[in-house]
Amino acid sequence: MSKHIPVLLRETIEILDPKPGEFFIDGTLGGGGHTQAIVERIGNFGKMLCIDWDGKAVSNFSVPEGRDVPEIIVKNANYRDIPELLTEERLPKADGLILDLGFSSDQVEDAERGFSFQHDGPLDMRYSGEYESAADIVNQYREHELETLFHAFGGERYAGRIAKAIYEARKKKRFERTKELENVIFHTVPPFARKGKIHPATRVFQALRIAVNHELENVALILKAIPECIKPGGRVAIITFHSLEDKVVKEGFKDLVKIGKAELLHKKPISPKREEIKNNPRSRSAKIRSIKII
Repeated sequence: MSKHIPVLLRETIEILDPKPGEFFIDGTLGGGGHTQAIVERIGNFGKMLCIDWDGKAVSNFSVPEGRDVPEIIVKNANYRDIPELLTEERLPKADGLILDLGFSSDQVEDAERGFSFQHDGPLDMRYSGEYESAADIVNQYREHELETLFHAFGGERYAGRIAKAIYEARKKKRFERTKELENVIFHTVPPFARKGKIHPATRVFQALRIAVNHELENVALILKAIPECIKPGGRVAIITFHSLEDKVVKEGFKDLVKIGKAELLHKKPISPKREEIKNNPRSRSAKIRSIKII
């Protein structure tokens, strides 16, 4: 597996500006890249709460050791649950929060997770077993529900055509594998649409992943709860990878500013520089938005 590279790391640390002894939350631990950079700044008098919904990310994370390492609490949970976790762990409001809403290269490359059509695996896409799988949605949703989903969460131009093809194909055989779905999508879109840079199945798989994991709802929930979790003067940085997430974050931040709970640190989102995109193509679509709590 390729090493997971944290996106917009330098920009994230500049925004959060961690100082010795402070308390930070990494709500999307992943490969631990952002956590490691924060740990180096806050030192042995600091504290970190690290959260990931993916149990594998939690079990794979090696807690740093040494004299200069802060107290690190690692939890297998969703970032929407941060207020409850602070109460359970008797933790104060934090000095800062980082959320990286992308999924890691480890998750993409693990065929058994079913996140990608690049590898054949179970049509799953769940970060945890809490919700229905992608296979459940593909096999149970009505044709018009699939069309609405693919259009709303994927911006798929051929949503209706793809939904119809899936509906007809599943009459003969239930969809169980990622390649089965990818094959139907590929042969459903017009030939000229197969030749672009973006694979014909990309938007449908994105839509399913968002729906399976209730991603937009969870982002909206934590945005509303930020004043409960971050102290005045604390900073929040959220990295998004597609326009739907970015819009939810933009509007959520705007609402907090409107009610006098936050101020924008940057009016426009920050994107990766050319050198980062060259070294890590995955970062190409990333954007980071940030606020300071009042």
